[in-house]
Amino acid sequence: MELRQLKTFHTLASTLNFSRAAEVQNYVPSTVTMQMKALEEELGVKLVDRLGKKVILTDAGRRFLGYVDNILRELEEAEQVVRQSGEMTGTLVIGADETLCTYRLPDVLRRFRLRYPGIRLMFRALSDDNLKQSLREGDADIIFMLDEDKGETGFCGEKLLDESFYVLAAPDHPLAARTTLTVEDFKGETFLQTEKGCSYRTFFERSLAQKGMRGVTELEFNSAEAIKQCAKIGMGIAILPEMAVVEEMNRGELVPLAWDLTAVSFATRMFWHEEKWISPAIEAFINLSRDTFPGNSNL
Repeated sequence: MELRQLKTFHTLASTLNFSRAAEVQNYVPSTVTMQMKALEEELGVKLVDRLGKKVILTDAGRRFLGYVDNILRELEEAEQVVRQSGEMTGTLVIGADETLCTYRLPDVLRRFRLRYPGIRLMFRALSDDNLKQSLREGDADIIFMLDEDKGETGFCGEKLLDESFYVLAAPDHPLAARTTLTVEDFKGETFLQTEKGCSYRTFFERSLAQKGMRGVTELEFNSAEAIKQCAKIGMGIAILPEMAVVEEMNRGELVPLAWDLTAVSFATRMFWHEEKWISPAIEAFINLSRDTFPGNSNL
């Protein structure tokens, strides 16, 4: 088997899309198809399945990916060790939830691309649970999460920025003018929530349950922008970080309700696997992230 086939398989396993894998590798899609076919024929097993436009790894593909990860990682390490000078190169896979992708990380990615044009960035928007899994399984090099003030077993990480959260509604909502609220006031209300597994959604639901409220009515979204738009037209109550709603609050389109969300400290946090080799590219991204988020501290 050829190194280029392994790189193509690794890229396809990361993107789960033949067209996107071709774009990343600077191939035409037919080249990706041809290389995958040759690799599968040599191994005698199917590595990926196509279900319509969706690509999934087979059991053999998932097992093979672990070995390919190690091969490419050791190859990159060897290249960095023997390279005495010249532009820093390599590939970085960065993961983050949708909110951080939109409001916190674009400036980090822009600065990194300007400073290190030879490093290829692959960026994935994932849910909290999938982010941690991607780091544990070696599918991502660095992840960013909105999380409580705690560490993660097996991870190294840093707190980059404390984040404030609000319970919000349209200015004409019946609860908007109240200076105090109890859990009883929320009965019959619809909550506009992020997907299950989101850390601050879990905290908010836990805070309601501790006060005796269960079985709340929810509409679930995977986009903070969609939640904002629905809250602005009075469809329900939103729970969102300040970074996502500061402009709407300044314009008076959304108002914070009198519900305390300060019991747990949330922050934008950066994590990497404690057993993973920190390549020069990974180290450069970590350091630039520290510079971009002033006031960060070690976990």
